[in-house]
Amino acid sequence: MTVGFVMLVHTALHRAEQVARHWASHGCPVVIHVDQRVKKERYQPFVNSLSDLENVVFSKRRACEWGTWSLVGASQDASELMLSRFPEVRHVYLASGSCLPLRPVEDLKQYLAERPLTNFIESVTTEDVPWTVGGLDHERFTLRFPFSWKKQRRLFDRYVTLQRKVGYKRKIPDKLVPHLGSQWWCLTRQTLSAILEDPDRKIYDAYFKKVWIPDESYYQTLVRLYSNNIESRSLTLSKFDYEGKPHIFYDDHLQLLRRSDCFVARKIWPKAERLYATFLDTEINPMKGAEPNPGKIDRIFSKAVDRRVNGREGLYMQSRMPGHGKEHGKTSGPYSIFEGFSDLFEDFEGWLSRSVGARVHGHLYAPEGAEFAGRQKVFSGALSSEAALRDYNPCGFLTSLVWNTRGERQCFMFGPRDNQEISWLVATDPNAQVSVISGAWAVSLFRSNMSFSEIRREAALLQKIEAEHLDILRSREVKARVRIWTLADFIESPMEPLQMIIDEIAPRNVRRLAEAPRMRDLTGFGQFLQNLKNQGMKPHLMGDFPMGNEPDTRARSQKRPYLVK
Repeated sequence: MTVGFVMLVHTALHRAEQVARHWASHGCPVVIHVDQRVKKERYQPFVNSLSDLENVVFSKRRACEWGTWSLVGASQDASELMLSRFPEVRHVYLASGSCLPLRPVEDLKQYLAERPLTNFIESVTTEDVPWTVGGLDHERFTLRFPFSWKKQRRLFDRYVTLQRKVGYKRKIPDKLVPHLGSQWWCLTRQTLSAILEDPDRKIYDAYFKKVWIPDESYYQTLVRLYSNNIESRSLTLSKFDYEGKPHIFYDDHLQLLRRSDCFVARKIWPKAERLYATFLDTEINPMKGAEPNPGKIDRIFSKAVDRRVNGREGLYMQSRMPGHGKEHGKTSGPYSIFEGFSDLFEDFEGWLSRSVGARVHGHLYAPEGAEFAGRQKVFSGALSSEAALRDYNPCGFLTSLVWNTRGERQCFMFGPRDNQEISWLVATDPNAQVSVISGAWAVSLFRSNMSFSEIRREAALLQKIEAEHLDILRSREVKARVRIWTLADFIESPMEPLQMIIDEIAPRNVRRLAEAPRMRDLTGFGQFLQNLKNQGMKPHLMGDFPMGNEPDTRARSQKRPYLVK
């Protein structure tokens, strides 16, 4: 008694010849069905290459197409030939031309000999199927599918929609409870004979000819009528991606396939020379005796699917641009944004760089162009400082900057004069740390040489822009770490918020600040704000700034900086 293999072949005939010869030379009969669409000039040499093996035969050919009855019909023809020509066969194993045995044939024979009445076929009800892709699970049994999903997709979809609208439902034959499962099974001679010799086979065949993808339901349903000894699993390792397409195994999957302990795997890349050379050589194939357990590598496949679908956090690719709200992490690492600090302090960039040891840029979204650290023209990842290139995709510019500098924290200045398109990206990014001194932009206007009428117009515009930006930073959708101080509150006690910010950026730096950034001279700034009010513009983002009795920032900058306890 032995196991016989039914092979469905349509491509890579030279690989199918290798595998068939391997099985046949170890005493296993092989019946091969070759797709009728394979041209005669390729088919005949394939037949001739196996003509020296008496236990290899070919069944009548059918033109096969995915998702149609033709695949079931081909397996029926080949199985009938197997049962009639090789009476010593106890189990029939369905495989494809892209299958590769992973374990010695004798190991499979022994495994099946210990389980002479067991049918290995994945067979679960439609309610329990988690893997169907395309929205058709139970409907594949109650609707008609006369059109090809691949070649007549528009007709296929429209006909399904029409049947749903009119409420059409096919009657499922008596005694049948629809089940689904992998196409690749290993059935006992007794069970397979009962399916093929059933008096009602014509009724069942006629019904399944209009079922969608019947090769995943025909045997899986009928096996329940003839056997109670069913192992609802396949002995063939076959993995599918999130689109329902089979994974292809390459040479670098060698160790992964060994870990599965499965008897057969598909789909194997036809040019995987190392896989074929390793697993078809019984002298170096060590996989023996273990229970097949494809679940051992499920974690790796799940991780691969997640990487394929979602990518890595903060990495955007042309082939996988996420839809709005569907990003898998907006950026790849933490970064800090400072708003108003460079207006209030002299050389704030240099001071911050010395304090935290991070890369500190100027205004990356300034109208004139990106102010990279050291005022470089081109930064990591070939990012250009040109405003036109940056503004083509401002959010992509930021995500690329963070991705290209992974492992090094980036800090940059921002304000109402800058391009505001990144506001929502930053606000909803958990990696962002945003520190804002609202109204600090007025310090630069105060120190400018513009006429007061120009200053008033500019101040009104900047205040409107910053107010809208602050509304975003205060919205319910915010996930960034945001701190906002008014200018008046900040200059009242600047060292405490500075120390707090520094501790967040560089948590390992437990030292207190040794030096304070030099604050600009604000003498007369209160009167400047009053003049704006007198001209009809109300500067409300600066807080309750003292008028006529400004804090002595010149004296403070000369004092020894006080420390936060």
